[in-house]
Amino acid sequence: QLQDPEIRKEYEALQPEHTVIQAMIDARKKSGMTQKELAEITGIAQGDISKLERGSANPSIRTLQRLAKGMGMILKIEFTPEQVSVVK
Repeated sequence: QLQDPEIRKEYEALQPEHTVIQAMIDARKKSGMTQKELAEITGIAQGDISKLERGSANPSIRTLQRLAKGMGMILKIEFTPEQVSVVK
């Protein structure tokens, strides 16, 4: 399906969102915490953490910072240059 230019374009547009979601899940698991434990530490409802991890809610920077702190981590956001395809 990714051979279709329209589907590929949509997939690539969602990639940053999926990267953030996966990073949140990976960080929580690395910290050895359940959603419930993270909710208790951060004061963010477990249901809201679940929504964030499913991608059905968009977290603010402040929410991401609270989650990171609750896991004993810091939030790092960076901008990187776009990769330009070179056609040979």
